[in-house]
Formats: sequence, structure tokens, C-alpha cells
Amino acid sequence: MGVLQRWVPGISVVRTYEKGWLRKDLIAALVLTALLVPQGMAYAELAGLPAVTGLYTTVAALIGYAIFGPSRIMVLGPDSSLAPLIAAIIAPLVIGDSPAEAVALAGMLAILAGLIEIVVGLGKLGTITDLLSMPVRVGYLNGIALLVLVSQLPKLFGFSTDGDDFVSDVVEFVKGVANGDTVVAALLLGGVAIAVMLVGRRFAPRIPWVLVAVVGAIAVVALFDLADEGVSVVGVLPSGFPSPSFPNVSLDDLGPLLVGALGIAIVSVADTAALSRSFTAKRGDRVDQNQEAVGLGMANVAAGLFQGFPMSASSSRTVVADSVGAKTQLTGVISALAIIVLLVGANDLLADLPSSVLAAVVIVASFGLFDLKTLRWLARVRRTDFAAAVIAMLGVILVGVLEGLLIAIAVSLAAFIWKRWRPYTAVLGRVAGAKGYHDVERHPDAYLIPSLLLFRFDSPIFFANSGFFEEQLGDAIDAVPGGVSRVVVAAEPITDIDSTGAEMLELLLDDLGTRGIEFAFAELKGPVKDRLRSYGLYDRIGDRFFYPTLGVAVTAYADETGEPTRDRGGAV
Repeated sequence: MGVLQRWVPGISVVRTYEKGWLRKDLIAALVLTALLVPQGMAYAELAGLPAVTGLYTTVAALIGYAIFGPSRIMVLGPDSSLAPLIAAIIAPLVIGDSPAEAVALAGMLAILAGLIEIVVGLGKLGTITDLLSMPVRVGYLNGIALLVLVSQLPKLFGFSTDGDDFVSDVVEFVKGVANGDTVVAALLLGGVAIAVMLVGRRFAPRIPWVLVAVVGAIAVVALFDLADEGVSVVGVLPSGFPSPSFPNVSLDDLGPLLVGALGIAIVSVADTAALSRSFTAKRGDRVDQNQEAVGLGMANVAAGLFQGFPMSASSSRTVVADSVGAKTQLTGVISALAIIVLLVGANDLLADLPSSVLAAVVIVASFGLFDLKTLRWLARVRRTDFAAAVIAMLGVILVGVLEGLLIAIAVSLAAFIWKRWRPYTAVLGRVAGAKGYHDVERHPDAYLIPSLLLFRFDSPIFFANSGFFEEQLGDAIDAVPGGVSRVVVAAEPITDIDSTGAEMLELLLDDLGTRGIEFAFAELKGPVKDRLRSYGLYDRIGDRFFYPTLGVAVTAYADETGEPTRDRGGAV
């Protein structure tokens, strides 16, 4: 039972459930359902799919995660950041105007993404999400936010466009407005809905303002017969809930779907892990992040089998569930059952919901994705990270969502490699009134011990930077007035030396030997010493030239040469 409970956490919830939780879970479920329905439908349309598939996805996600997910509070469902990515993946594969084919492709995409996420969890490969650094993730989401905003503007104004990228979407929208295509009633409904959600959320955040906006819009459309005046509405939803089936797609489509599923898996696992960590820490719980990936994967597989599409954790819906007192995943199960009841017994309830209000829901969600504050902060504190964020954002906007994701990952890796390729180096000296040895560029008045060079290299030594190490050390030696008789490398940051680095060190020792300069390491870690032994370099350098600390290295040099370790005036 212990192993089963580990991989099926829902069993533990059932076994430990307390009667006092039921009322809170029930109330939270009713509030959550009011948010899940319009958002699910809106994000489905954003993904280029029939609105009802958003409800299918929501139900499958909530029940799948309730069984296999480890968090007691996390809410999964259609996601505004994934929807444009889904649309970008399946749109080129759909032949003509075929909603059924689009649904099948989206379902297979969800299954493939889910299987990848399950493999990530079972293989304890959650570190794959580290490929998206924080700046690149911010830039990617900002790009998604702008794409979402622009793509929904025509629907908000009551018309449609044929644009297929960011620039053409903007151009087509401007043309539509200029040509008088705007449906004023639709725009007013959508604009008021945006105002209600934004203003209401600010002054009364506990009230489900999405529900208020949706119900109010439905009432206005029905009261004034606005559907007959050109306002586009959702219409009657298909009755019932689909039975499970495996999506029927062409073998030729599996390759592009698999590539897209990998990108979706990386984004959704990263988002889910970050959200899970923050909420479990808040509630004092501990969650296995690998099981989190399994739970996410099982929920995606379930969505794919029930005509759904890929989804992820939702910060907004999780916050709602937490704020209204949800105790367990029973909240999600009750919400799922409520949606099924809606589909089976009241599928015409949302028939008069204006498409412009669904667009308003998505637009408000895009505001939450856009993070100008972090961009400004990055521009102030670290320009390279700011540049990475901007590159990722422009990649999404100008090249495409999937391509932008790949660019974002490439930027993350490139930024990492650059920092290791050209790491910071420093010559160290003694500073008056301070312990230890410090960078002379930051402390120009530091005292340099005659004929001794203390050199720090802030990176492992590997093939890409070994030449840079030799170059920087050579320049530092040449810059010492009166010459150098011994070099001590402050090696605490050097966590590895690869075979190319070993080759460089061997040639460096030859060169320094001909110049009469001794070479030593201080604070080199044991595993790196072992590596030097395997290269045959440890014995060549000599055991006595491996010092435990810089202080010991300086003292040994002073004892051997009589050179002072501080200036003769006693300033240091």
C-alpha cells in the first residue's frame, strides 16, 4: 500500500480525509467552478479549438490530478501561456477548416506531452526545466502576453482577421478598425467586462469577478437580443461528455507533434514545479517534484483521451481555491462533476455568452502574464539577463511561439556558456583593515606581495575557456613590476579541469618553467586534485605547491623568500 500511495496520492487523501473539511471543499468548488468554465472556454478558443473542449480538458485535468497529483491544493486546467503554443503547433497540420481534425491533433499533443512529463517524473529528470532561466522565462511569457493580447483584439471589437503572425495580426486589426468592421455592442460588452474584472479584483479580490462579468454579459445579450444585432455568441454547447478514445492522427503528423509536446512539457513542468513549491511552502507541506511531474503527465494523458488539449497548473485558479479555504483535491473533483452536470443538463446555459467577453477574459489573463516590473529590475541590476529576456520576448513575437521557445532555451544555454567561456578573473592583494585577499581592481590601494602573483579564476577550466585562462594569467604575470617568481591560483571556484584544461596546464607549466616561475594552487578541491593525479599533473606540480588556503600559501612564500606579506609602513 505504501508504494501505491506514493504513486497514487489520491488514495492517501481519501484515507486521511476529515469530515470537517467537506464544507470548505464544497464551497471552494462552487466558487472555483464559476472561474473554470469561462476561462476553460476562452483558452480553448485561444488555442484554435471549439470552446467546449476547454471544459472537457478542465474535467479530465481536475480528476486526473486529484488521483495522481501530490499537492492537496494545486488546480490544473487550460492555460493562457500554453494556448498560443498549442495553436502554433496544430494550425499548420490542419487541412482546411476541420475542427474535428484540430481536436484530434490537440488530443494527441496532450497525450505525447503527458507521456514526456511522466518519463520526466519517473526518471527524476525534473532538472530539464532548468533550461529555462528566470530572465528567459520572463521574456518568453511577456512575448506570449503580447501575442495573446493582439490576437484577441479583433474578437474584442467584434470581428475576425486572417493574420498568421504578430505583425500581420496588428496590421489586420488596424485595417479592420479603419474599415468600420467594429461591432460597437460587442466592444462595449468586452470593454465593460475588462473593467469589471480589473477594478473588481483590485477592490474586492475575493469576489469571482469573472463570473460577474460573464453572467452580466449573458443577461444583457438575452435582454436586448444582441445576437441578432451582430454580436457573436458561443451558442449551445454539445450535450453530454465524451467517452474516452484515442485520437486518430496521421503518422506524418507525429514528428511535429512530438517536437511541440517536448516544448509544452518543459514549460508546463517548470510552471507547475514553481507553483507547487511556493504553495507547499506556504502551507507547510512537502511535495515530491518528480511525482508532481507524473501527476501533471497523467492529467494531460486523460485530457487527450477525452478530446482535450495540453494544460498546466494555474496560479490564478490555485490562488482562488486557497483563498476560499479548499483543503484537498476533492475541491477539483466536485468542480469537475459540476461541469459535467452543466454539459449534460444545461448545455444551453451559456448560449448567449458573447465571444467578445471570452476575449476579455483572455486579455485580462494576458495582463497577468506580462511582467514589466521584473524587466525593469533586470535592466537595472544585470544588463545581460535583461538582454536575454528581450531576445526571448522578440523571438516569440517575431519568429513564432514554438520557435521562440527554442530561442529562449538557446539563449539560456548561450548565456550560461558565455559566463563560463569568459569568466571573471582577478589579481588579489592585501587591503588595509580587511581580512583575506581582495581584487585589486576593486581595491586599487591593495598591497601586492613582491614577486608573488595571487590569481583567481571564477570558473571550472574546460575546453571553451582554457585558452582564456592561459591568456589572462599571462597578462597578469606581464603586468607585475619587477617580475614574478611564483604564481598561486586561488582555486576555490575551480570545480573541474577537463582534458583540454589539463593539456593547457601542461603547456603552461613548460612555459613558466623556462621563465623560472613556480606554479601553485590554493584551496583546490579534493576531486579536482584527483583529476590532476589522473592527468599526471599533480606530481609534476608537486605536493608542496597545493596549499589549503591562500593565507598558508602567502606565509610559506614569505618564509622561503623573506618577502613581506604587508607594506613596510604597516598599512596592511
